[in-house]
Amino acid sequence: MQTEPRELGATPVDHRGPDMYRRIAELAPDGVDAVFDHLGGAGLTGSWRLLRRGGTLVSYGTAASKDDPGSSQLPVLKLFARLVLWNLLPNGWAGRRRPAAWQRRLGDDLAQVLRLVADCSLTPRVGARIPLSDAASALALAESRTVAGKVVIVPAPPRT
Repeated sequence: MQTEPRELGATPVDHRGPDMYRRIAELAPDGVDAVFDHLGGAGLTGSWRLLRRGGTLVSYGTAASKDDPGSSQLPVLKLFARLVLWNLLPNGWAGRRRPAAWQRRLGDDLAQVLRLVADCSLTPRVGARIPLSDAASALALAESRTVAGKVVIVPAPPRT
């Protein structure tokens, strides 16, 4: 039985819709605390604009440009250049200028998430567990958008 996003306290937004950024801005007129962007490409600017002052953009991919003609390295280089520029802008929180404070905040945030998981206040949704030996299938499943939850790659059991 699947839990609906609203039951988890979330407001669903169609991530494929042309009005996604506008809809999120309506829901959070003062901006959002964090955006996790795995697509990169042209949408990265939209993700940046959603942030409140001091918000955090986590960019961890360039999937939006995987089928672009030309060098596959160019989108990654553009992404890095853009992130370096944005990291230099005064946004109320910049890990580059205050690395010790940033690392402490990151550690505190991660510890809080792990505490929530440990006391069952936060339950990550796992859609599939796939052995490391079948990592290609795990990636294909994750890219298929047919599984609700995260695809987790698990190590092989120890040999006895």
